[in-house]
Amino acid sequence: MSTPGAMSTDLTTLDVAALQSALSTGEVSAVEVTRAHLDRIAADDARLGAYLHVDPDAALAAAAEVDRARAAGGELGPLAGIPVALKDVVVTEGVPTTSGSKILEGWRPPYDATVAGRLKAAGTVLLGKTNMDEFAMGSSTENSAYRPTRNPWDLDRIPGGSSGGSSAAVAGHLAPWAIGTDTGGSIRQPAAVTGLVGHKPTYGSVSRYGLIAFSSSLDQAGPMARTVLDAALLHEAIGGHDPRDSTSIDAPLPGLVAAARQGARGDLSGLKVGVVTELGGDGHQEGYGAGVLERVAAAVALLTELGAEVRPVSCPSFDLALAAYYLIAPSEASSNLARFDGVRFGLRVGDDGSADLDEVMALTREQGFGPEVKRRIILGTYALSSGYYEAYYGQAQKVRTLITRDFTAAYGGADGGGVDVLVSPTSPTVAWPIGARVDDPIAMYAADLCTLPASLAGVPAISVPCGLSEGLPVGLQVMAPALADDRCYRVAAALEAAQDAARGHRLLDELPTPAAA
Repeated sequence: MSTPGAMSTDLTTLDVAALQSALSTGEVSAVEVTRAHLDRIAADDARLGAYLHVDPDAALAAAAEVDRARAAGGELGPLAGIPVALKDVVVTEGVPTTSGSKILEGWRPPYDATVAGRLKAAGTVLLGKTNMDEFAMGSSTENSAYRPTRNPWDLDRIPGGSSGGSSAAVAGHLAPWAIGTDTGGSIRQPAAVTGLVGHKPTYGSVSRYGLIAFSSSLDQAGPMARTVLDAALLHEAIGGHDPRDSTSIDAPLPGLVAAARQGARGDLSGLKVGVVTELGGDGHQEGYGAGVLERVAAAVALLTELGAEVRPVSCPSFDLALAAYYLIAPSEASSNLARFDGVRFGLRVGDDGSADLDEVMALTREQGFGPEVKRRIILGTYALSSGYYEAYYGQAQKVRTLITRDFTAAYGGADGGGVDVLVSPTSPTVAWPIGARVDDPIAMYAADLCTLPASLAGVPAISVPCGLSEGLPVGLQVMAPALADDRCYRVAAALEAAQDAARGHRLLDELPTPAAA
C-alpha cells in the first residue's frame, strides 16, 4: 500500500485507507485531495470518457467545508473529505442524473437516493456522475447515449458494463472509489476487466431507494475500489436497513471491514471452497479464455496454500441462468421504463400542439431510448403478454428457484456439510475491443455468464483481481450465502494480500499510463 508523504506524493494513487490516514493527521487537506482528482479528471477524462457530469466548484466547496469542520475540532466520520464518484443511475439532489439516456437529459432530481444521502452524511465529496450503459443495460458501456467509456489498461478496449464509467474512473485514478450497480454483473464484470475489487451485496442489504430501476428484483448498488478493504469501507457506509425501500432487509450488516482485515492476515484454515464446475470447469470451457482459466486456477491453488479446503461443486441449473435472466430482467424493465412517457419529466418530443398524448409518448420514446433499451423492452413486453406469460416469464422464475436451490445445496442446506463459499471466473474473457460485439447481442450477453447465478439468487458475490492475461486484468469471483457478505471480503482480502506479497506490488501498479496506453 502506498504511504502518504510530503506534497510530492500523487494523491490520486493512494488507496482510501491511506487517504484517511493522511487527512486525519493533517498531512493533506480535503481540498488538496479533491483538487488532485479534479486535475486528473481534467487531464485524462477526454480520453477515458468516465464521467457524464463533474462540478469542480461544488466538489471543492464541499471539501473546504470538511476542512473547516476539522480545523474547528468538529466530530467527523472516518470518510469525511474522501472523494467519491456515483454511477449516473443514483438519483442525486440538484445534480444531473440521466441513467445514460437521452430521455432523462438535463433532469435534476429534487431528492437524494439513500446511497447518495448516506455518503453525503458521511462527509464524502462528490466528484461527479459516471458514464454507464443506458438504464444499466449492457456489458461494455458502449450503450451510453452520450459516449463510450474506454478501459485505462487499453484505450481501444471496453471497461465492462454497465458500470464502466465507475470502473474506468477508479482504475484510471480519476476517483479513489465509486458506486456501481449490479443487476446481472454490472459491478463485478467491469471490476474484473479493469483490475478492481467490485462487490454485489446481498439483495436487500443496500437500499434501492432512489436508484433508477432497471429490474427491481435484481438491482443492487455496491462498491468499486482498488483494494478489498476500501470496498468494505464503502459498503459499510451505504449498507443497512432503509424503511423507504420495501425490499430492504431489517438486519444489521455483518462486520465487513473486520472481515477484510482478518482475511488480509492470510489464514483461511478450515474454510471450505467450492469451485463451480459449470462456470469454466471441465466440459464447460467453451467461450472462456485460456488465460482467464489459467489465472483463476492459480488463484484457487493459492487459496489452498492459505489453508482452505478446495473441491469441485456442481450446480447444474447455472447453465440456465443466462436464458432465465434475459426473460426476467427485460420483463421487469418493460414495466419500470413505462414511466418515461414524455409527460411528467425528462425529454418531450412532438409537443407543438399538433400531436395527441399517445403520439407525444411514442415520439419521445422513439427518440429518447437507444437500440438496446428498445430491444429489451420489446423482449420483456412479449414475455409478459397474454398467452406467453407462463411460458416465458413464469418458466424463467421457476429456473430462478432451481438456481437458488443449487446454491443452498452447495452450502449444505439443512444438513450442513457443504462449502462456505463458491468461486469461479468473474468474466469468461478479458476486455474485448470496442465495437467487437455491438452487432452481436448474444456475444455481449455472454459476458455475464458467471455473474448471473448470484444475481438471480440474490446472494453476495465479489470480484477480486487474480492476475493478467494478454496484458489485461482477470477477476476471480467469490460467492457466499445470503447475508454472509463478510465471507466474500475475508476470502478476497486473503487472496489479494497473498498475490500482492508474491508480486511485490499491487496489480494496478502495472497499469500503463494514459499516454502509453
